[in-house]
Amino acid sequence: MKFAIAVILSIWSAMALADEGLPPVHGDPLLTVTVPDRTMMLDAEGIRALPADEFTTTTIWTEGPQTFRGLRVTDLLDRLGVREGTLELTAANGYRILIPVEKFRPDGALIAYERNGRPMTLRDKGPLWMVYPYDADPAFRNEVTYVNSIWQLDRIAILP
Repeated sequence: MKFAIAVILSIWSAMALADEGLPPVHGDPLLTVTVPDRTMMLDAEGIRALPADEFTTTTIWTEGPQTFRGLRVTDLLDRLGVREGTLELTAANGYRILIPVEKFRPDGALIAYERNGRPMTLRDKGPLWMVYPYDADPAFRNEVTYVNSIWQLDRIAILP
């Protein structure tokens, strides 16, 4: 029964993603995105199929410059048609943060799936880590931004 429900949810999620211009799910979901009237999932293949961006920056958690590649949060919000509300971002360990949509800038947060050219694992803050180009702007070097740099990200809920 659980398997049948999982299959139905995967098919429904794939259809919903296709409607949103997002790739369908073929593998294990990395990210679940919930908007007020639906839930969608992205697997590793799907998130890599979306437009990617990349930057090199230092972080307070790593040594030396790190190159991150991933999906800009603003690009994901644009694809979903989200212009307002609050994002509730949750990590695999239950860590949760709330960020108003208007706080995201096109040159800001990236949902990174690669660090230094390699996929990230749970052990190294992956498979998804929301990072900022900390070195690019002093506005990204503050306690609020560091707290919002959620690693092991696996769920995003868009709240009204």
